[in-house]
Amino acid sequence: MSRWIDVRKSLRSFRFATEGIWALFRFENNAKIHLLAAIFVVAAGFWLQLDRIEWALVLTQVALVLAAEAFNTAIEKLADVVSPERHPQIKAVKDLSAGAVLLVVILAVVVGILIFGTKLIEWLDMA
Repeated sequence: MSRWIDVRKSLRSFRFATEGIWALFRFENNAKIHLLAAIFVVAAGFWLQLDRIEWALVLTQVALVLAAEAFNTAIEKLADVVSPERHPQIKAVKDLSAGAVLLVVILAVVVGILIFGTKLIEWLDMA
């Protein structure tokens, strides 16, 4: 009898994904920086009392930055296995991947300025 969902296989997949997340934050310096920034942003969100829509936007940006960093790290590690020596195409792949992270971070900062800047202006007006 065929099962529609193999629960053991799904649980194993979640375990592997969790190990990947743990390794990302344990070994990758840039991921640690992004995680610290995310913690700061969440704390600021509580302090400035973001509403539901603002939380949704901020948390989406945090997730996008962290996911982009994870993809970048995966691509860099794969590239290092494929070509341990220096190669111009591997450099281009790594640069493009890092550039993608930078684009996501820039957009996250813009969203942060729009949301937190408005909240801070409101907070300063009330003080």
